[in-house]
Amino acid sequence: MASSNASSDAKSDAAALMDQAQTLLREQFGLADFREGQRDVISRLLNDKNTAAVFPTGGGKSLCYQLPSQLFDGTTVVVSPLIALMKDQCDALAERGIAAARLDSTLSSDEFRAAMKGIRDGSIKMLYVSPERFFNERFLASIGSLNVSLFAIDEAHCISQWGHNFRPDYLKLAILADKINAKRILALTATATPSVLEDIRDVFQIAKEDAIRTPFYRPNLQIRSRVLDRTEHYSQLMAAIRERPAGCTLIYVSRQKTAEEIAEQLTNDGFAATAYHAGMDPETRHRVQQEFIASPNGIVVATIAFGMGIDKSDIRYVYHFNPPKSLESYAQEIGRAGRDGEDSICEMFLVPDDRIVLENFTYGETPARQAIGKFIDLLSGQADHFHISHYKLSAETDIRILVVKTLLTYLELEGYLQATSPRYDSYKVKPLVESRSILNQFKGEPREFIAAVLGCLTKGRTWFTLNMTVACKRLGAERERIVKAMDYLAERGWVEMKVSDLVHGYRWQKRIDDPKLLGDDLFDRMAQREASEVARLDDVFGLAQAAQCQADTLSSHFGDTMAEPCGRCSNCIGDGPYELNQTSTRSIGTSARDAVDDITRRFPDHFTTARDRARFLCGLSSPAFVRARITREGSYGVCDGIPFADVVRQLEQ
Repeated sequence: MASSNASSDAKSDAAALMDQAQTLLREQFGLADFREGQRDVISRLLNDKNTAAVFPTGGGKSLCYQLPSQLFDGTTVVVSPLIALMKDQCDALAERGIAAARLDSTLSSDEFRAAMKGIRDGSIKMLYVSPERFFNERFLASIGSLNVSLFAIDEAHCISQWGHNFRPDYLKLAILADKINAKRILALTATATPSVLEDIRDVFQIAKEDAIRTPFYRPNLQIRSRVLDRTEHYSQLMAAIRERPAGCTLIYVSRQKTAEEIAEQLTNDGFAATAYHAGMDPETRHRVQQEFIASPNGIVVATIAFGMGIDKSDIRYVYHFNPPKSLESYAQEIGRAGRDGEDSICEMFLVPDDRIVLENFTYGETPARQAIGKFIDLLSGQADHFHISHYKLSAETDIRILVVKTLLTYLELEGYLQATSPRYDSYKVKPLVESRSILNQFKGEPREFIAAVLGCLTKGRTWFTLNMTVACKRLGAERERIVKAMDYLAERGWVEMKVSDLVHGYRWQKRIDDPKLLGDDLFDRMAQREASEVARLDDVFGLAQAAQCQADTLSSHFGDTMAEPCGRCSNCIGDGPYELNQTSTRSIGTSARDAVDDITRRFPDHFTTARDRARFLCGLSSPAFVRARITREGSYGVCDGIPFADVVRQLEQ
């Protein structure tokens, strides 16, 4: 009977909270009612259930954690890989009178202190954090005592190693959610296929009925495509811009150089356009974003670096001058159009040869079998418990940093390694007040401990150095206690602290008994990922052919069904289907062969296989290429218009 009463009380409490949520929605967020799916997600969270929200881009995912955060007693921690999104959402919440903080690499020491103070005293109930922060010993020491009422993971599709944007750090978030005793979990994404959603549910222990998916199709988006010859590529884009009513326009391209060229060309032709890409300095990127957000009809030509988390509702056109790398990417990018509900056009100008560039990007990620062997050898030589720099591992094996992280994650999943706490090898400290003033704030043993820690500082010109290994031995103290002590001093504004040289900790669960067999297995896995990424381009090019309703094609990819064709896409208005001409095999030519022979003579250690030489000719960098400045050679990338596989084949002949 008591159990029945408790259950009844819990339901009554959740219903009361839902009433409060409705009031909060109206009074604090200025909205009359919930969008589709939002009420279902929020009510599950209020009933203490782990929940997944799969809403299309612009479908209102952020409200699903922002609103409940104001009803829960503790802190809502939001994990997001997007610094721009964190800042924009914090600013937007502040305008509504809701305090939120973010912890990212752009914060000053004062901003970090203010954020942590607000979280601790309860005046700030929402904290945005990047995934990498959770592998930061300073951060873990800071939040260890927090009451985490909700742990929200944005871009949760990154959890799936077979998804379109796998990020190894995401796989460890479930362990960390448990470590910080999160009361409930919310996984959010716009681009989960059925298999990726299953991965998300498995990792975060979400029941099938608690995974809320709303319809993918947005009727106000008109999906269009054209298959073009290279000679008419730019002219067709310009004609579309000229013939249609002016409106905010995003043009996506594959390369930074293309972004700059197209922006310049459009501007010369009378359409003021601005380039945006990751190669620009942060201040310039921020300025371009803000100008675009404020403009009623601005044009930005951008790589995929642009758009994530941009809060602009009136984008009328999204053009893909170059194709996206997957339907998931395409869905995210066109999802930025028409968030105000007004008609918007999303058009792809497909030149079949553009597939070469995208495929070559994918091939550039796959390490050589020899590099994987060296990776295994370096790890095998480590002690039972060890710390290692991912960047040094990348440099020593010539494997890109993200791939290094992926390989380490595979070793964890296979039970070879277990990740332990990361740490910084270098701590720099600058006192802002006299030591006496600091010590006067403490009494007894804490005072003695702080005095001993300060006594371990080695003076430099401006900054003191704290060698953590030496300090732990000298004081006979746990590293975590010293880190917490220094963070406490920094939070109070008594010292300023800088950390560097991040190293990640691991513990061997079982040793590698057959390095060759494991190396073959890891290489096969990477080859499978390579094949999977290339196959995603088949889906993109299939959509562009418009052989059937394009809205239905997209919806089906994400596990949704449409009752009838959209009536507005290229296929439905009678423009499709298009033919895709087969690209003919081109010879790399004698000059390219001479160039690669020359570079091989000069850097024999970097070019032991045909694949190494093909990377050079196709312009695919690697840590070793960058370090040896091989990417600055005049002939680097001379074959970037030829499929990587064709270049390898010709070099092997």
